Amino acid sequence: MLPLVYHPIYSQLDLPADHRYPISKYRRLYQHLTEVLKIEQQADALFYQPEAITAADLKSLHQPDYIDALFSNTLPAAKMRRIGFPWSQQLIDRTLTSAAGTRLAVDLAYEHGIGLHLSGGYHHAHHDFGSGFCLVNDLAFAARHALTLDGIDKVMIIDCDVHQGDGTATLLSDDDDIITFSVHCDKNFPARKPDSDIDLALPKQTTTEDYLTAFEAILNLALAQHQPDFILYDAGVDIHQNDELGYFNVCKDGIFKRDHLVLNHCQQAEIPVAAVVGGGYRKDHQQLVELHTQLFHAAIAVYPPQQCKTRAQ
Repeated sequence: MLPLVYHPIYSQLDLPADHRYPISKYRRLYQHLTEVLKIEQQADALFYQPEAITAADLKSLHQPDYIDALFSNTLPAAKMRRIGFPWSQQLIDRTLTSAAGTRLAVDLAYEHGIGLHLSGGYHHAHHDFGSGFCLVNDLAFAARHALTLDGIDKVMIIDCDVHQGDGTATLLSDDDDIITFSVHCDKNFPARKPDSDIDLALPKQTTTEDYLTAFEAILNLALAQHQPDFILYDAGVDIHQNDELGYFNVCKDGIFKRDHLVLNHCQQAEIPVAAVVGGGYRKDHQQLVELHTQLFHAAIAVYPPQQCKTRAQ
């Protein structure tokens, strides 16, 4: 079985008409997987719906005062502008549910070898502030959760969003049992890039071939050196050549090959992997669907139904 995590709330956020966050892409992706790709039939897949976490669940990761102000709508206006969303209860409910979804994907991956989340990747949220459409850091939250599972002593976050995972790097800088690995554009947001454990910064207009060559070499070294027991994978598609916030020159097939590379390494080494869809930015949200679908095509190729077994089996 291929476990998938989704909740309708992911696209239930009222934003200004000209807002650049592609809020409808989650609903469109779910519809594509179920109605067009018919993924349940093709891959013996099953959708799971997360239940929202609470603000208290986040206070061991984020500064409690920040969480209280964020959730009570008393955060200073400048800090909300840095996040990039107008405050609403919809936004808070969505945030808590999406973070729960990434945690659920971890639990499903632990049980079945893989878990895929149709949201997640909010890697610009730091200890005491949010940034770049990220209120709380679901990757750091889920990575720490993974360490509570029996037999999981080291987690690696492989972040292939085009933007560096700066919040993940700062939040987990003192966590020796979580390895942060970011592959990103060197001249892109954020302007200040704190050190991850591993940073692969590539220049603007990096091609598909150059991207895959550089990434595979560092990936092989990272896995050999750190030998993680669990992997969290951010499969951002904003590396695509037509992304409005990306600056790379990677084609759709390159995204599939990248996703296949990561998942195949995990499957061959029997490392559980939880993947999130990450970033991707177009005014026409529908154009993102086929790009995000590459993760699911790769999962079907690497994890046929007979390969997705429970730990009890």
